[in-house]
Amino acid sequence: MMLKNSLVLLFICMCLVSCDKNRVFDEYKSVGNSWHKDSVVTFELPELQKDKTYNLFLNVRDNDDYPFNNLFLIVSLEQPNKKIKVDTLEYVMTHPDGTLLGEGFSDIKENKLFYKANEKFDQKGVYKIHIIQAVRQTGKIEGVEQLKGITDVGFRIESKE
Repeated sequence: MMLKNSLVLLFICMCLVSCDKNRVFDEYKSVGNSWHKDSVVTFELPELQKDKTYNLFLNVRDNDDYPFNNLFLIVSLEQPNKKIKVDTLEYVMTHPDGTLLGEGFSDIKENKLFYKANEKFDQKGVYKIHIIQAVRQTGKIEGVEQLKGITDVGFRIESKE
């Protein structure tokens, strides 16, 4: 009976891993219980094939302590030649009733947020992604110093083929 349960568990794990065949890179970094406005989350990307196109995603894990409806991020893509492409992004994080969007069974939700489609990495060398939070309270100029409710920030690359 123990062997049968082990084989079933192994089969389920193999199915879950094989379903993610487009994944090229998927990594998370913890920001603790809150994300400081000066804390930069950086990912060094693996060498990617020049002739392929990729879809890029930001992954965010949050919990019920997240006090806002939206999330504002500044994302910088640093190329090997040190040229930097900067985007300011806004994502909706809650339903109209205030409950968190995302997937998960507990109060922790995981959000796969679209960043760029059909991106090519045609330079040889190291690409880096830098992510900072840029959330502000309505009517205030200063950013939220400690953004509660965000626990992990991730970056994901999927092959288009």
